[in-house]
Amino acid sequence: MTSLSLSTGKVLLAGLAASSLLTLAACGGDTQPAAGATDSDSGSRTIVFSPLGLQIPAMKQLSEGVTAYGTEKGYKVTVQDPKLDPQKQVTDLQSVIESGAADGAWAIAVAPASMKALVQTALDKGVPMVLNGVPQDYGLDGLVPGVSFSTIDYKAQGQAAGEELGNCINERHDGKSKVLFVESAPGTAGKEDLESEVRKSLAATAPDSEIVATITVSDRTKAQTDISNVLQGNPDITAVFGQNDEGALGAVGAFKAAGKDTPCITEAGGNEETLAAVKSGDIYAVVALQFEADMAQSFDALTTMIDDPEATGVQLTVPQEVVKAEG
Repeated sequence: MTSLSLSTGKVLLAGLAASSLLTLAACGGDTQPAAGATDSDSGSRTIVFSPLGLQIPAMKQLSEGVTAYGTEKGYKVTVQDPKLDPQKQVTDLQSVIESGAADGAWAIAVAPASMKALVQTALDKGVPMVLNGVPQDYGLDGLVPGVSFSTIDYKAQGQAAGEELGNCINERHDGKSKVLFVESAPGTAGKEDLESEVRKSLAATAPDSEIVATITVSDRTKAQTDISNVLQGNPDITAVFGQNDEGALGAVGAFKAAGKDTPCITEAGGNEETLAAVKSGDIYAVVALQFEADMAQSFDALTTMIDDPEATGVQLTVPQEVVKAEG
């Protein structure tokens, strides 16, 4: 496989939108929120981290990773738990920003539009922030001192996933396959950019392939059921764009249950189980976001702004890597 080893004791940063969440490698540490927050035991400056909600395992693991990384850097980390409630997220952050309890804040916004006033408050108070998305999501015209952003390049994801699906079709089926296309739900972050690029690059790489059916991704069990139903009417499907981990693993299960050969499968995800499926040959390629690297660059961007209040914020992009089996 191409290199994608996750360091023991570290955690990957979760997706920038709830629909993009991955099951992440656990990080050492313990996040036990009391009254919605928990503090690390060391450090003289305080950073507040507000994920989507700690009931999501990936968010809890991410919080542990941020706490551990922050402690190593000499910061005290306070973790809040919005519980997927945008108003609670805003209220809790507003409290620590207005009181001066936070030297900086990092939030994975449940609803970016709900935080526009909060961002202005943080700017007025001189409390730097790192947020998911882009400045326009929060009512800003562009980058300004005191706020940085991190986003996913969905077009690049889609291009890579479509190209790799085409490569697999060319290698295994002489460039001709009937394809099942697993779509994300309407409103999913990056849906249009990612899916249009998958279709475009698939057509360019394997022009004789044909998308013959689509389903909307959900949890793995339903995805497997839906794909099984599609196979009954389209038994000659030999390639699947799985969309994400749930869709791809659902496809693996559906084909195995039907007694069919493993199809060409690509997706944009990358939890431990799908990476293992690449190694075993059940999945051809995964476009894996490098969330561990993004966690570090996001935290470092925040501390840079804390150290230099005049520093203009930066627009970060989550690194990605195509992971596929060798030869």
